[in-house]
Amino acid sequence: LSWIQERNSIIGDNYRWPHVIPYVLQDSLEMNAKGLILKAFEQYRLKTCIDFKPWEGEKNYISVFKGSGCWSSVGNMQMGLQELSIGANCDRIGTIQHEFLHALGFWHEQSRSDRDDYVTIVWDRIQSGKEHNFNKYDDKTSDFLNVPYDYNSVMHYSKTAFRNGTEPTIITNIPDFTDVIGQRMDFSEYDLQKLNRLYNCTSSLSFMDTCSFELENICGMIQSSSDNSDWQRLSQVPAGPNTDHTNMGECKDSGYFMHFDTSAGREGNTAVLESRILYPKRGFQCLEFYLYNSGNENDRLNVWVREYTSANPNGTLRFIEEIKGSPETYWQLHHVSLNVTSKFRVVFQGVRGSGLSNGGLSIDDINLSETQCPHHIWHIRNFTRLLNTSLAGRDGILYSPPFYSSKGYAFQVSLYVNGTTDNPFNLGIYLSLISGANDDHLEWPCPWQQGTMILLDQHPDIRQRMSNQRSVTTDPLRLSGSSSNFTWDRPDKVGSEATFPNGTKYMKGPGVGTSAFLTHERLRSRNFIKEDGVYILLTIDDISHLLSTEPSIPPTLVTTTTFCPDNPCENDGVCVMVNRAPVCRCPAGDNWWYMGERCERKGSTRENTIIAVSSTISVFIVMLIVTITTAVCVKKKYKKGKENKESLTLEE
Repeated sequence: LSWIQERNSIIGDNYRWPHVIPYVLQDSLEMNAKGLILKAFEQYRLKTCIDFKPWEGEKNYISVFKGSGCWSSVGNMQMGLQELSIGANCDRIGTIQHEFLHALGFWHEQSRSDRDDYVTIVWDRIQSGKEHNFNKYDDKTSDFLNVPYDYNSVMHYSKTAFRNGTEPTIITNIPDFTDVIGQRMDFSEYDLQKLNRLYNCTSSLSFMDTCSFELENICGMIQSSSDNSDWQRLSQVPAGPNTDHTNMGECKDSGYFMHFDTSAGREGNTAVLESRILYPKRGFQCLEFYLYNSGNENDRLNVWVREYTSANPNGTLRFIEEIKGSPETYWQLHHVSLNVTSKFRVVFQGVRGSGLSNGGLSIDDINLSETQCPHHIWHIRNFTRLLNTSLAGRDGILYSPPFYSSKGYAFQVSLYVNGTTDNPFNLGIYLSLISGANDDHLEWPCPWQQGTMILLDQHPDIRQRMSNQRSVTTDPLRLSGSSSNFTWDRPDKVGSEATFPNGTKYMKGPGVGTSAFLTHERLRSRNFIKEDGVYILLTIDDISHLLSTEPSIPPTLVTTTTFCPDNPCENDGVCVMVNRAPVCRCPAGDNWWYMGERCERKGSTRENTIIAVSSTISVFIVMLIVTITTAVCVKKKYKKGKENKESLTLEE
């Protein structure tokens, strides 16, 4: 990027981080926030070339801690330890992505120099003392990277930000965008354009392939010559599907999928479709695709990988998973976990089963990425009718089937289709533990399991999705309301009786989640509802390993670091020898820290400007002094308004 700036990324290459950013997660962080920070890093890896690694003694790094609110400096301040706060109620993945975009060099969208063309700031409606949050930066300070103003940016404030009453503080000059601004679901398309331009990203790290079969080259896939049938690229099949999944028939002269016809031929006939050669980096992958079965319940789709190694240069087939089921009249989402470490192809093998078939197997919207697959899928069909007919409150709840976590805990999700009585026209979502088959053998109260609930944006390209998600972590010491019961104790001890649709009784523990998961207006945008259905992806991860995340001594410095013979550090700083030179390690708390060569200067989150002065110390030898230069506006405290910081609450 040139030094001449135009709009909303900070100017100057000295503000750029390396493409792999060192970080520390301070133990002050809430556990739910720690897990979500790692999930946010995965979104950066999937959609950009920015990566994050635990700090190992690098000069500049980001230290994430629980401060007052959610805030970050803008850009790399070249100050060594650079703080980023994920405070109370900041534990949403979109909020964390937002703060790290600040650290990477981006101001708020409504701070662009051209913002008055697109929004109107109503100054007399802003809380006193909060006006600086609406500052506009001129084109000598900030660069919009030739990207249009983005009402959909994860960096844009909502219409109610820092309001002093009930009226909006930001009015969009195009009224249709009034309720669009302020989303905290995920990066927008323009957010990614700007970030990838600023850091010269030509590809993303964990993305591998996507294919919706819209082009005749079918994404470089090949048909096998050793089978007896072929997959065909079609736009519809008489027995179904009537349309592809990508466009759902809405775009004329487009909308294709691959189809294996099982209505003809003999039992055991196969058709093989192989991806182009792919090169893994991480050793684990998630294959996602939509399958439509209009054939017979005995027809099956086998997923294989063909792996190429020096010992087997022509490739060796390895079976991964068989998918079969009753024919249905809709597309169904599937995930298949892979663990490939050498170059490979994904192989789809359709197999004709016994019995009568009028159709066959169809696949569409394939995505492959080096990410973890979700553990469970909850598919809710006929969703528009549910939206139009469900009551607000408990009478409008949908209950998921029971699921089991990898540790053996049984759980269930409650979806308030039309919101709670206090908060209608929103989706509300809550996670509960329920009585299960393993309860006598599990640890109670349930410790440090992070449940993530994702409402899937069904865009055909995984990189352009803006799914909405919330996570809940089982703190074993959390109390349930005003009672002395632990929220995450055994459901048969702290829960209430409930009944499955088949009449089976079970015990359902307290639900924890949010009544403001997603507004109906946002729900109807993008591709959340497709083929009149929604998908909620569910994962429960054990995050107990994140209880202690602060490094004691960076591993790369262990062999070269010893304590100094004399301690020149002030304010309880600790002196260590690094490459034969004394360096002070300064103490820090939740909202304060010491800095300077001798830890002589105190900083706090209340400051808007920090000026750090470096001085030299003579300790028998000439030392290389790391100069901490004057930094203006080091602490841009981008605290979210109350509306963007709903806490996770107990289900009423």
